Formats: sequence, C-alpha cells, structure tokens
Amino acid sequence: MQVVAPRIGERIYDGAVGSAGFLCEAFDYLKNQPDLTTSDLKTLQERTFSGKEKKSLAYVIAIMNMILHGIEAPNIIHTNTLAENLADIQEKDRHDVILANPPFGGKERKEVRQNFPIRAGETAFLFLQHFIKMLKAGGRAGVVIKNTFLSNTDNASVSLRKLLLESCNLHTVLDCPGGTFQGAGVKSVVLFFEKGAPTRKVWYYSLDVGRNMGKTNPLNDADLAEFIELQKSFADSPKSWSVDVAGIDKATFDLSVKNPSGGEEVVHRSPEEIMDEIAALDAESAAVLERIRELL
Repeated sequence: MQVVAPRIGERIYDGAVGSAGFLCEAFDYLKNQPDLTTSDLKTLQERTFSGKEKKSLAYVIAIMNMILHGIEAPNIIHTNTLAENLADIQEKDRHDVILANPPFGGKERKEVRQNFPIRAGETAFLFLQHFIKMLKAGGRAGVVIKNTFLSNTDNASVSLRKLLLESCNLHTVLDCPGGTFQGAGVKSVVLFFEKGAPTRKVWYYSLDVGRNMGKTNPLNDADLAEFIELQKSFADSPKSWSVDVAGIDKATFDLSVKNPSGGEEVVHRSPEEIMDEIAALDAESAAVLERIRELL
C-alpha cells in the first residue's frame, strides 16, 4: 500500500474484487492517516471505493468483508468485468488508483475476448488491459499477475508487455515466492505502474521471506519492510536491481526476473505441508459458508 500510496479524495478500484482484500487494506490505510476531518471520513465512506466481481459467492464475501472493516455501503457490482467493451470506457469511468489480484489461468468466451485489442486466452491478461484503460492519466496501479507474464513468447504476452511499457511507467516489479497470492507453488509478481509516460527503467525486488507461503502463512509487514525502504529510492542491493528499457529486446519485450547478483535457492514444500494447507483451506471455506448461511 505504501508504494501506491492512495490519498483521501482519490477513487480506488478493483475490477476483480474477490473477497475485497485490497479495498479493505486501502480503507484501513486511509482511515489511519493523521488529522482526518469529518468531510474526509464521508469521502472515504461514499466516494472512494468501487469494485466488480463475477462469482456469486465471492461477491457476497466481498460485501461482508467490507462491512466488517467499517465500509458502511460497499459499492461492489455483481458482474463480469471483462464483458464490458473497452471502447465504451469514458473519462468519467476512470480511477486514480487500481489495486487488483485478477484470477490466473481462467478462460473467457470468444465474444468476450473480442472486447479487447489484444485477444489473449489468459483471463489475467484481459484484466490487465482493462486496468490500463480504467486508469486516469497519472493514475497508479498495483496488479498481481503470474510471473510467466514477464517472459512468455506468445504474441499476446509480447503485445501486452509492449502496451504496458509504452503507455505506462512500469517502475517496480516485486517478485514474490510461490503461493504468496494464488495457489500452492504458483509464482507471481506485483506490477507497480503509473499511466501516461512510457517506461524508461524498471526496478526489481526479489522477495525472500525464508519460509513457505500460502493462505495459512501469509505475508506480513515485516516481510515487506526492506522492499518498502529500498523502493523509495530504487536502490540496488543483493535482492534488488534496475533494468534500462532501452536495452531490452524490442522483438520480445522480455522482462524476466534475472537477478544480476546470482540466483537464489528455490525452497520446495513437502507433500505433507501441501496437504496440511489444503485441509486448512477446506476448513476455512466451510467456516465461511456456514457464516453466510447464518446471515441469510
């Protein structure tokens, strides 16, 4: 949240809202800012957050989660975000800040893919185009995406990297351990970018928390402390480095995470650890469903 640094009065959006975790984090971040006025709090409640969610259960959970965090009237729409035609998005629809973790590996119907100039099969790639379009000029975004996006050689991936680099300043790439955001072992990156000026230099940080990641063992503030501090000045370190876009291959726009100080050992979880996480997730899902039944 400190990298994107939303401010009171800005409109914050997540078009793949899921359980609304990012919007709730943004609300907590903003409500704890010093010297907030009554007007600020009213703005925070009524004119700051919006989101969309396709799946019915996730939509209900998002509403509940936001209410429990103190957002009295969540502005979440139950709809397929990707079914909206990008050409219909106007300036009034755009936002100052986008925070999102779109689903990996999903597929959309052919008629939905036709809404996008880059007709990717990967749902997350369609969402990334949507987010770029939904940002105001000067708007900032933090978007989680599968790390293979940075190096895939298919036409859609290459075209999307080109679009991102030419229409936005992709200033930071946070390389996360497997399982940080989605699925056991799935490696992801967080793309931090600002719309309006092309990318000149990309700063990378390779996050190593020294333990296996998952929903039962999530990131915490301490894990990200070094990243937050180094990112302020885009400093080089054993875990961070910068790449000049002028030097990348213009045929592929490859943005692979390649630490010049050398690779790090990959820690794989044991089958027992994976099974324990699956059991914990099943129990968590059952508890959420039971709570929903009690409320209905």
